[in-house]
Amino acid sequence: MKTAKPENLPAHSHWLESTDAAQLAQTLATTIAEQLRAALDIRLRASLAVSGGRTPLAMLQHLSQEKLDWQRVDITLADERWVNEADSASNAALVKANLITQQAAEATFYPLYNGQASATEGQASCQKQLKAMHWPLDVLVLGMGNDGHTASLFPQCPALHQALSATPSQLCLATQAPVQPTQRMTLTAATLMRARNKHLHIEGAQKRQVLEQAMHLRSAMKMPIFTFLQHPLTIHWCP
Repeated sequence: MKTAKPENLPAHSHWLESTDAAQLAQTLATTIAEQLRAALDIRLRASLAVSGGRTPLAMLQHLSQEKLDWQRVDITLADERWVNEADSASNAALVKANLITQQAAEATFYPLYNGQASATEGQASCQKQLKAMHWPLDVLVLGMGNDGHTASLFPQCPALHQALSATPSQLCLATQAPVQPTQRMTLTAATLMRARNKHLHIEGAQKRQVLEQAMHLRSAMKMPIFTFLQHPLTIHWCP
């Protein structure tokens, strides 16, 4: 249900509050499925980008059970650690196990990791593979860290300015987290921003405080989530 959002969020932000994580997961999955169906009603294919981590697991599982024409849906990640799917940190493995299954088993998945020795070396191949997807994204689901990062757009990251200022033609960029310097591949800010439906999935009082801090600082370099708060964004939150 839609309720009053934090006062310092911009008017174009949509604040949807759930009573608990289970309700949030179900509601968000239903919303995503509805938006994908609407896209398929007017286009041959639809596209979805999701985020990794523990928070979206239940939502991905609910979404995998939604009935729609999944064989016409392209799915990718907002970002990925530069590890293969045998690694427990792989977002691709997480998405395959929890979303590309059940009803959604016939969706086409576009991973960001491609086996090159480094993310920098793999960037051109990743860009080429992603171009085969349907763009712009019909639905995007972002997460957010306590430092205000989203996707792999981290504060103090050497590639952050490039990721924020890349042209729409550059779909992805090699980067890394400053604290845990695992190499990563991320969709650029322009690629993420062009999504027709943008969602932010967060839980807990601390994440709400992070949003408020981002609006206070008003700096994408200090808290990259601020970039997305400047444009229409549906924020799904539970206490």
